[in-house]
Amino acid sequence: MNYQESRAYIDEASQYGAVLGLGNMREMLERLGNPQEELQYVHVAGTNGKGSVIAYLYTTLTKAGYRVGRYISPTLYSYRERMEISGERISREKFVRYVEQISEVIQDMTAQGLPHPTPFEIETAVAFLFFKEEKCDLVIMEVGMGGDLDATNIIKNTKLAVLVSISMDHMEFLGNTLGEIAEKKAGIIKPGCRAVTAYQRPEAAQVISKKCAEFGVACKISDASGAEIISEDVDGQTFVWQGETYRVPLAGVYQKENAVLALDALEILDKLGYRTTDEQRKKGLAATSWRGRFTVLCKDPLFVVDGAHNPAAADMMAASIEHYFSGKRLYFIMGMFRDKDYRSVLKKTAPYAEKIFTIETPNNPRALPARELAKAAAEFHSDVEAEESLEEAVEKAFALAEPQDVILAFGSLSFIGELTGIVEQREDKVES
Repeated sequence: MNYQESRAYIDEASQYGAVLGLGNMREMLERLGNPQEELQYVHVAGTNGKGSVIAYLYTTLTKAGYRVGRYISPTLYSYRERMEISGERISREKFVRYVEQISEVIQDMTAQGLPHPTPFEIETAVAFLFFKEEKCDLVIMEVGMGGDLDATNIIKNTKLAVLVSISMDHMEFLGNTLGEIAEKKAGIIKPGCRAVTAYQRPEAAQVISKKCAEFGVACKISDASGAEIISEDVDGQTFVWQGETYRVPLAGVYQKENAVLALDALEILDKLGYRTTDEQRKKGLAATSWRGRFTVLCKDPLFVVDGAHNPAAADMMAASIEHYFSGKRLYFIMGMFRDKDYRSVLKKTAPYAEKIFTIETPNNPRALPARELAKAAAEFHSDVEAEESLEEAVEKAFALAEPQDVILAFGSLSFIGELTGIVEQREDKVES
């Protein structure tokens, strides 16, 4: 098996469907020797902000000298970004070796009539084998979806459960009320761990509080209201919190809350033996990179990409538009999955656009066709155009935008990596 074959093997596993619960994941890992049980974890769940908070923690702890594993999904620029240790992605060779090992276990399982694990279950098992072999001091794991029944929730040695902002998303799987969704996400809280949560709406906060009380878990509510921003622009922001000044190179009105949540998490980890100094935290936050989340790709005109793909993220993006781009003309490039609440996203964002270009996110069965998205967008905006390709949308937006204008590409994270490459190649040609 080579790298391409190992990737294809994982992709093909989707044809077998999924079985609700963690039983199949538990069976596979037991046959692999339970590598997950030899590691310690920070487990991160929630709706919006997981990636940013993880990036802050990962960078800071790595710079403090810890051997830190990071498991995230989806990724924008490289599949192997899903599994990293202290800035180094898993190698193709190791990835293949782990997939081969797992495939032998799966072959035995299916021969005995057991269900075939899902792609995400296989990827998560690869991550556990990788982090165990590399002897990580700490692993930061992002929940794939939900929490209680997510494949990552097979772990037992959670040192800290982190809950970012919880809102309505994946309702077909997680529930139709905020309380139901919060119940699933709070499933990462386990006896013996510590917990920290972003400031939540009352319905979600009550669920988290009840879960923590049930297990006797100490939970800190992160409150960023006392953090004072002293300077900001589309390249980042500087704020004062608890008497210390921090700089983060991530824009967006929500990044202050994400950074403070990460700092609160670091404070708890400090008490758990993963010590970081104020200086290390400042350097870690300042060095954090999390591309694709309100990220500037070029200027004159300003081209910004953002992963706003659900109503709560659309609210935050709208607030950032008003904050950074008041009085400017904006041209939207938008692509969405059909299983997302794209009408709510359009309703919240379309009024800010001069013109909207819609695209179909490439190579994804969940993609909403560009014309179908354009038809929905036309309910909220008078100037909408469906494009045949990302390249066409980018060229048309650049043709219309003046140097002082803004092009904003957003929606599904799945097309941001490819779009970034298109814009960067275009800029290289312009400069050469």
